Amino acid sequence: MASNLLFVLLISSLISFIPYSESALTLDYYAKTCPRFQDIMRDIVQAKQSQNPTTAAATLRLFFHDCMVGGCDASVLAKSTAFNKAEVDADINHSLAGDAFDLVARAKTALELSCPGIVSCSDILAVATRNLILVTGGPFYNVRLGRKDGTVSQASRVEGNLARTNSSVDTMVNTFAAKGFNVHEMVALIGGGHTIGFAHCSEFGNRIFGPNVDPSINPKLVEGLRKNCANYTSNQGLSAFLDVMSPGVFDNTIFKNLQKGLGVLSSDQILFSDLRTKPVVDKYAQDSKAFFNDFAKAMEKVSVYGVKTGRKGEVRKRCDAFNSV
Repeated sequence: MASNLLFVLLISSLISFIPYSESALTLDYYAKTCPRFQDIMRDIVQAKQSQNPTTAAATLRLFFHDCMVGGCDASVLAKSTAFNKAEVDADINHSLAGDAFDLVARAKTALELSCPGIVSCSDILAVATRNLILVTGGPFYNVRLGRKDGTVSQASRVEGNLARTNSSVDTMVNTFAAKGFNVHEMVALIGGGHTIGFAHCSEFGNRIFGPNVDPSINPKLVEGLRKNCANYTSNQGLSAFLDVMSPGVFDNTIFKNLQKGLGVLSSDQILFSDLRTKPVVDKYAQDSKAFFNDFAKAMEKVSVYGVKTGRKGEVRKRCDAFNSV
């Protein structure tokens, strides 16, 4: 009897450490209200990725930019109005690719036809991201469901919540730590995002064109990127894959690249020169299983960061506008 009581008290104490909003999420949230949810998401994701192979990278980045500003609540999807400048129009979000927004819109349309008013845009984005990681060769992780969409999206809330391509290691470590992520999780998340990622040439042009070429970048990479980005000042759409050896494939090659000076972004390359992050880069370069395991755990953690449930949010009719608008 005493042992049973002790067990109950232990479980109760553990549950008390889980935020209510996070604990309210379940894996089978739509089992009864939208039984075709997973099938619809799978079909939409596969079709979009087949049409445009950069969709996976674009969606992962969109998901991360959403979650790190006020939690995973689809606030980055809302458009600005005459009365409000939304997150999507913050300068760091100008480079978010349209394919990710299009994917979410397609999924929302299909789900509204199947089960109107049931599935949130934030759940759509979370599941689409996980599915696309799988499609590109990455690890599976559970995505608990039941998020509600936020009702606030302000560009002024973005600054300081997302690291930039020229951020120092100190800045990145502090930015992630403020949200409860340690150095290992940070390196895993950055590597995971960039192994299939791409960036506009304007985000790294100063490293390869000067006036002083970054000495940490491999000369062969400089030569290749210069050809690819030759007219980037007049063509803002020019971009390059961040993993130059296995672009579009989710693997640990991005870390091997950093060991050879093949980091396209300065914020990636400096991970190999800082005493806090270099051992993690070396570990993931050598052990892809460790990278996959750590990335999956970190993404599961990201996916529940700052989620809203119950009356703290809404299920938007359209992902780009609040219901009250």
